[in-house]
Amino acid sequence: MSGTVVGEEAGALAARSRALAVLRVRSRALALVLLPAAVAVVLLVGEVTGRIGGGLWDVARWAVTSAAVVVLLAGAAVAAVIARARPAVSPTVPLALAAAPDLYRLVEELADRMDVPAPSAIALTPDCDSWLEDRTHRAHGPRRSPRTSTRDGAPVLVIGSPFLWWMRVAELRAVLAPVVAGTGPSAHPDIAAARRFVRGLDAAAGLAARPGPGPLRGLAYGAVGGVARVLLRSCRGHAAEMERGVAAAASERAQSVDYGLRIVAQEQVGLAYAGWDRLLTRVALPAWRMGRWPSRLDAGVVSALTELSRRDRLAEGFASRLGERPACDLLEEPGAVDEAASLLAARLFHGGPAAVGPDWSPVDWQHYPEEVVDRKWRTEAARLHRVLDAMGVRPSAGVPAGPTLARVMEHLADGPGAAPGLPADDDDAKVPPVPGAPGTDGPGAALAAGISADVAREEAARERSAAPHRAADRAGDDTDLWGTDPLPLVPLQPPRTARELLADHVTAMVCCAAVDTAGAAPGMDWLDGPALLINGERRADLGARVLSLVEDGDPEPLRTWLATAGVRPEKPVRLV
Repeated sequence: MSGTVVGEEAGALAARSRALAVLRVRSRALALVLLPAAVAVVLLVGEVTGRIGGGLWDVARWAVTSAAVVVLLAGAAVAAVIARARPAVSPTVPLALAAAPDLYRLVEELADRMDVPAPSAIALTPDCDSWLEDRTHRAHGPRRSPRTSTRDGAPVLVIGSPFLWWMRVAELRAVLAPVVAGTGPSAHPDIAAARRFVRGLDAAAGLAARPGPGPLRGLAYGAVGGVARVLLRSCRGHAAEMERGVAAAASERAQSVDYGLRIVAQEQVGLAYAGWDRLLTRVALPAWRMGRWPSRLDAGVVSALTELSRRDRLAEGFASRLGERPACDLLEEPGAVDEAASLLAARLFHGGPAAVGPDWSPVDWQHYPEEVVDRKWRTEAARLHRVLDAMGVRPSAGVPAGPTLARVMEHLADGPGAAPGLPADDDDAKVPPVPGAPGTDGPGAALAAGISADVAREEAARERSAAPHRAADRAGDDTDLWGTDPLPLVPLQPPRTARELLADHVTAMVCCAAVDTAGAAPGMDWLDGPALLINGERRADLGARVLSLVEDGDPEPLRTWLATAGVRPEKPVRLV
């Protein structure tokens, strides 16, 4: 216990020392602003007393006094902007006391046990992380804290929403203990003042990027931002060391709370992050691209992580935890909270609008295969045949006309031929080059390039149509939530290459043919996203066969697969 106290005191002492170093940067800046005024005062006093006067001294006195006035006015303006600049606030889902009284009670008990102030409020973030965030800046307006005014100065506790659904109550308490312990150092006056100064500098540095300030105001904001960036560079190292000291002190203080369970809980944090990432990139992203957003992402992460635990022998035993009380039971209405977090996740990771609309609607997990997977396949199959039509590709002798898989395989198996290119239109000049577009010497290169151009045109048109609604959405939000950064703030994946798009479209065509001619069905895998079910079983062996056709122009592996599955490639399929 004494070692813990010593470690905590060492961390707190280091944090306070670095906080004073940050405040010294502020003091030096103030002294630099006051220096011309001090010199002017000396010269004026010398004139009054008769010790300094006449000749060049009069010229120097008026020059220094004028410079001092200008510097003082400029310094006052910069200080006012820094003091009033609105620091950025992380986009979160606010959680009122009435919506989660048990969760607030758990956090209060943690704070009392560690003898630190309780957070002023709780919010959720659609990510696997938790932190404390100061929202006490006066530019944020009056606090709407559910607590008493004596705790309004405490930071807000931000909790990763996946933790609430995957972790058990005891595990969540163990994970939150070192985070809540950070309210102790945050209450120290020097650390709080240093943090306010750094946040003000950061907010002032971003003022020049705000849209529409006007040329004169933009010039002034640019000058203030330049000063703020200089001061930030001066105190960046001290601020980083201060935060390390705060984290060390908080970690030491939290060691007395469920220390043994914290080790197990940290394993759950890593597992939750892995499952959450797979759920977003493999399951949610295809739906977002189609204008649908899964409304129960946090509930889905439990299924994804349970599946991951089942597949990974290293995770054996984790699923047995599901019999214990989940942390989401601490919420009064878990479904409503999950839906709000899911919509926020779509905005952060994909850039979707803030409200439901005809092109942006929620989807339940039970309807995901029919409303997302099947529609995705048929949309991509329709694009594939539309590009083939634009290229002038006609079926060979013996291949039926219409949207058939045989037509696609025949074209790709022939490799690059004399098929004419896509007709140009006015939008082609506005479409940026697609990263990774194949050359003209590979099988299906022209088809891949055509699909890439078509996808780029559709995305550009979608962006143009969504821009006014997105601007209205952002105008309706608090400006400190989204700032000037474009949505999505955290994109999940880089743009797909032309070859990847071609493989995806051919796979979609195979799946449509399997559904229409072999009695297959669209399905969903919690870790891999859209899946093809044949006789109720997922077929995960299709990808390699499609790549052989797309990359090597070899249709035999796919033909063998189709024959085994009973798929008839010569039959037309239903398109969107």
